[in-house]
Amino acid sequence: MRKNNTKLTPAIKWSGSKRSQVSTILRYVPTFNRYYEPFVGGGSVLYAAAPSSGVCGDICEPLIQFWNTVKSSPVQLADSYAERWEQLQKEGYQTYYVIRDRFNATPNAEDLLFLSRTCVNGLIRFNKNGEFNNSLHHTRKGIVPHSLKQILLDWSSHIQGMSFICGDYRETTESITKNDFIYLDPPYFNTRGRYYGTIDYEPFLEYLAMLNAKKIKFALSFDGSRGDKSYLVDLPKELYKQHIFIQSGNASFKKVMDGKAEQVTESLYLNF
Repeated sequence: MRKNNTKLTPAIKWSGSKRSQVSTILRYVPTFNRYYEPFVGGGSVLYAAAPSSGVCGDICEPLIQFWNTVKSSPVQLADSYAERWEQLQKEGYQTYYVIRDRFNATPNAEDLLFLSRTCVNGLIRFNKNGEFNNSLHHTRKGIVPHSLKQILLDWSSHIQGMSFICGDYRETTESITKNDFIYLDPPYFNTRGRYYGTIDYEPFLEYLAMLNAKKIKFALSFDGSRGDKSYLVDLPKELYKQHIFIQSGNASFKKVMDGKAEQVTESLYLNF
């Protein structure tokens, strides 16, 4: 493991990003052989932990396509963004909605990247049918192509030892062993409409118990609070040894929706 202390600039913005928490989370990451992250999302902890090898996954296929393309063909991905971005500047807002409709009909990494960089505040949102449903951010052009290209090249150099697979958390971690480390960041169990997919509570608890039985170290970002709303889950105490509360600033989704900022606190559970 080689922890990376350079400034984190996201390759793609994703709901539930741990970018604001990553410096705190990193303090608790132990020495490990291989790194596993089965809910990779925007990969903030992946970048900061800077593992030399490991496996990341997600059930969102175009997101995994994105990460595999960043790894293998970052210039090609940057060029595809530039083409869409320039079309948006020349032809106007209709371009965004044409690309959004195309993505929802045929999900792909290139359109996902463009949408994530030009939608309102970069907030990735999916409806209950798994369709991307955020609107164009009319007052922002989106990141300029040459800047994004440098970001993608930087990320590509960081993830060459990683494998990215489309599957659930159990499939992603089938090869995990005692000396490996797993970071888990599943969607909150009592939220709807912003995250891609859900997981069942009881099987997930059984999975955590299995990790403990195999003496595999994990860190779990699992619940928290926003303003006066609590998303705390009664996680069985036998599954973890430490419960850390992390202040992570204001909730951007709430601020965008009604102009009010809410203080966000999230939990980090450690079994070591």
